[in-house]
Amino acid sequence: MAQSTSAGLKGRTLFITGASRGIGLAIALRAARDGANIAVVAKTTDPHPKLPGTIYTAAAEIEAAGGRALPLAVDIRNDSQVADAVARTVKTFGGIDILVNNASAISLTDTLETDMKRFDLMHQINTRGTFLCSKMCVQHLARSANPHILMLAPPLNFTERWFAPHVAYSIAKYGMSLCVLGLAGELRPRGIAVNALWPRTVIGTAALQVALGGRGSEERRRVRKPRILADAAHVIVTSASREFTGKFCIDDEVLRAAGETDFSQYRDAGVREEDLLPDFFL
Repeated sequence: MAQSTSAGLKGRTLFITGASRGIGLAIALRAARDGANIAVVAKTTDPHPKLPGTIYTAAAEIEAAGGRALPLAVDIRNDSQVADAVARTVKTFGGIDILVNNASAISLTDTLETDMKRFDLMHQINTRGTFLCSKMCVQHLARSANPHILMLAPPLNFTERWFAPHVAYSIAKYGMSLCVLGLAGELRPRGIAVNALWPRTVIGTAALQVALGGRGSEERRRVRKPRILADAAHVIVTSASREFTGKFCIDDEVLRAAGETDFSQYRDAGVREEDLLPDFFL
């Protein structure tokens, strides 16, 4: 891991998609503790019946943690909404230093059970949304002293077992990873780092609890907390952008390389490391 170029993210501006809850919000809160500016880019303006958090509650949490927040109601499938959100972020905070492409849609269904509306949704949010947000932010990132694009996307592991059960989701998610591969090379001459981050284990978000439905409470506990991804993301986006780019990072590997040894803080008490559920694509 390249050495950090600063003590943290104070005064830096992050444009984070899917930042109203879960992993996106965790990354935002970690940056807020440094005194960062956060554009909270998400669709949720009214409370979801099953999931906590809106762009406004997220903004309040960010400001309580020490950051500045700009809640932006955005559907990242909509070109004009993304363009307007980027412009408002630049007008409010003076630029964009870091883009976190976190927003994602998932459906773990096989081919016959995947309707085309869901297929299109996953591709429009995961692959197209990632490409669009990156495209819209590049000119502003190029003016930053240490610009980063970070995708919440898996390493490129082209084996049959990761495609056969849910091919539609897999190709949509790997589309984000291919954006990392291509943009890292394209933007390297401009000093813009492009990296991916993925969890070693399942992460215990509210969305996961909804997805698990009636499955056992013990299985629900065999996860790590979103904070592990937030801490790993912080290490990546504070690294020197011209030295660390084009990497497919795993959360615990990033933290070990940064000197972290206590991973018990990222799981519930009584859950053993060896009992954690592994995530997809590893």
